Amino acid sequence: MLYYAIVFFVIALIAGLFGFTGLAGGAASIAQILFFVFIVLFVLSLIFGRKPRA
Repeated sequence: MLYYAIVFFVIALIAGLFGFTGLAGGAASIAQILFFVFIVLFVLSLIFGRKPRA
């Protein structure tokens, strides 16, 4: 999922460089949403992934 956030970020940078503001804004917002979802899932996996050994 972090891979897709980085891909959309790169698309937003390239689109912004060429002046496609609508496409750049859309790709940047998708990248931001995916990044925050990745961070939340990462934190949850850190919290719930620690199981005491029997």
